Amino acid sequence: MRIVAALGGNALLQRGEHPDAAVQQHHVHQAAASLAELVLAGHELVITHGNGPQIGLLASESESDPALTAPYPLDVLGAQTQGMIGTLLVRELTTRLPGRAVVALVTHTEVDPHDDAFRHPAKFIGGQLTREQARRMERERGWTTADDGPLPRRVVPSPRPRAVLEVPALRELLARGTVVIAAGGGGVPVTRDPETGRVRGVEAVVDKDLTAALLAEQLDADALLILTDVTHVFTHYGTAHPGPLTSVTPEQLRELDLPEGSMRPKAEAVAAFAERTGAPAAIGPLDDALGTILGTTGTTVRALPAAGERDPRPPTTGPSALGTAPRHTAV
Repeated sequence: MRIVAALGGNALLQRGEHPDAAVQQHHVHQAAASLAELVLAGHELVITHGNGPQIGLLASESESDPALTAPYPLDVLGAQTQGMIGTLLVRELTTRLPGRAVVALVTHTEVDPHDDAFRHPAKFIGGQLTREQARRMERERGWTTADDGPLPRRVVPSPRPRAVLEVPALRELLARGTVVIAAGGGGVPVTRDPETGRVRGVEAVVDKDLTAALLAEQLDADALLILTDVTHVFTHYGTAHPGPLTSVTPEQLRELDLPEGSMRPKAEAVAAFAERTGAPAAIGPLDDALGTILGTTGTTVRALPAAGERDPRPPTTGPSALGTAPRHTAV
């Protein structure tokens, strides 16, 4: 199977942790063990990842650097995070997959310059701020902030992805049996001039889950995995009686009351991929990617049995493997 696996922000930093290199290396070491199992089981693998904490840190440092006449734009900082996170993943996966080529590719994602997201910033980056810090950053640096839990964080525009520009190169790498890290942080956001074809960076951060779904579709992937810090999607999450779901349709998933800042974008990404391609998708735990594919953990999302037909079954709570006839021969 050809699998696109998207790593949640917890792959590198968990809430409240210091963004030190050693902390991130530790988490990547753990994530790589889970990802390597997919390759050792015979699957083709493309890995994407988030970059919210990292790009927020770089943006803050850039804006505070007295050597700069202007801070680096978010698209350039996004490329920097792709290189940083990519090299950590390459090192770990190369160690765990001797003889296998592993490549991190700086990737660009085309967006609509007129996307409404540019007028309504909503993508969290960086760490949590105190109320006083948030007000100061809004006043001094023109930031937009919003509450993420009990405390505010910076928010920036997050336009919807339209195309991943490096797909032809990714296809060639996969055909050679390469494990590829691509579209990190949703990809470097760019626009393309329809007349000249010129590509320009824009001040934004694309949602990595939506880009992962688009990338999986463009690569004709057999499955999309979104790996995070929970074992399943839950009903009544955060209450005394949460209910883990193992199998749902896109329609059922969208009907759930999921948090906008965390699980909702993941749910929309897997639902959209399942609907557009007919292939399965799943949300599962970062430390058990293979189990998520096999259906021993995680929530599997499948499109309705037939166009326009509502699945009469309720969301299930038993094992539901992703098993599907692969569209590609695993290398």
